[in-house]
Amino acid sequence: MVYFSWIIALTSCKKLDLFPVNNLTRNTYYKTPEDAKAAIGAAYAQLSTIYRGGDFMFIDLATTDDGATFAGIGDRVPLWNYKITPENQFINQYNNSYQTIQRSNIVIEHVPLIPLSDALKAQYIAEAKFIRALSYFNLVRLYGGVPLVTTETKSLDIDVPRASVDEVYALIEQDLKDAEALPVSFPAEDQGRATKGAAKGLLAKVYLTRAGTTAGSPYWTLAASKAKEVMDLKIYDLWENYADAFSLANKGGKEFIFEIQSKTDVLGSTMGRLYGVRSLPYAGGAGAGTCRVTPSLFNSYESADTRREVNAPTTYTFGGTTYTLSATTTDVTRAVPFAKYLDLTSTTGIGGKSFPYMRYSEILLIYAEALNEANNGPNAEAYDAYKKVHERADLTTPLLSTFDYLTFKNAVWLERRLEFPAEIQRRFDLLRTGRLIDAVKSETSFGRVPEIQSFHYLLPIPQAVINSSPSVEQNPDY
Repeated sequence: MVYFSWIIALTSCKKLDLFPVNNLTRNTYYKTPEDAKAAIGAAYAQLSTIYRGGDFMFIDLATTDDGATFAGIGDRVPLWNYKITPENQFINQYNNSYQTIQRSNIVIEHVPLIPLSDALKAQYIAEAKFIRALSYFNLVRLYGGVPLVTTETKSLDIDVPRASVDEVYALIEQDLKDAEALPVSFPAEDQGRATKGAAKGLLAKVYLTRAGTTAGSPYWTLAASKAKEVMDLKIYDLWENYADAFSLANKGGKEFIFEIQSKTDVLGSTMGRLYGVRSLPYAGGAGAGTCRVTPSLFNSYESADTRREVNAPTTYTFGGTTYTLSATTTDVTRAVPFAKYLDLTSTTGIGGKSFPYMRYSEILLIYAEALNEANNGPNAEAYDAYKKVHERADLTTPLLSTFDYLTFKNAVWLERRLEFPAEIQRRFDLLRTGRLIDAVKSETSFGRVPEIQSFHYLLPIPQAVINSSPSVEQNPDY
């Protein structure tokens, strides 16, 4: 079974409670090989809480043109309409991220002192650096410069001034370069751990983000080169059908560069029900309808695109009853949902579908976009990478002869939107390409009146952080 089974054991036993953020066990723990294994397991487990919960996903959907919300907890609609305050409960990815960083720092600091083979020490430290880099990558894209903490701390109330964006990215880049020393793969029982391909793939994504909208940026070439290194590992590929990437049977399969794994009814995700159609019966309960697919996203798919029914289905069948759904109806009990995480084998509502942090299709599209920018137009390699993703969805147009620099760039941007909905990609794509404001203003269905301004490119630092850490300054205009 392809599953991170040792994380289940750790998260279900008392020993994991010995990783408090207040550092009480510093002198009595981290002594044995088992402690080292538990420490890296704790870092993975904390990372998984970010992606198994719904708030990070909600930020991505509700602050873009992909998702619409109506009711529920009071802070949802203000976020959707860009009436965002530092007290909004859904903007806080800060504490979970720093808890993950804390656990990564524990590994990096303590594992070298534990009697363990040099190879295993190096592996655990490299894994921790990957997790730390991913956590800081989330933080810097959400909030801008943040405090850099690289050693174990006694409290999450980190009263450290914010570092610059460049300083944060410098740490991310170095951590990922160190993590490139990881193995290419692991045995089946350990699949789900960060690998060489995951480190290279995330570094390609970092370089793509750093390039931003800058023509001629050296980061374009770096992004293309790092994506090509992942491709040259020759261990990843696309499934023949898009739906196969989200099959329970294919967890840990050839398309996943890095995934947050789950197990049905044991240690899993509630996102299937959370983003299911409101009030309709689902495995283990009823759909919550937290966010629905917008007409903008739904209508971006061609009718032949096989991805639409996976991401935004127009029918839903449960218990022998089929329900017809609509992207435009105001009846939220018949709204088109984000459906790819629904696990109908669950009996508790705890789904077993993994969160696909990075799939091989993203590597191909990073390569295509970066080559187009580096060469001021698509070459054959860029087109082939794009075409592989595009045609997997049963689409055969447009042809190579129709592409120049601008049309190819727009085609890749559209492909990313259609390929990755509900994979926490859309907001970050709109941010790095400078399109967030226009995209949000263009999607005003269901009474949305977004008050978005340029300062909304960053979220506010949560007010609780400002209150507890006087040295941490708030983002402008909040």
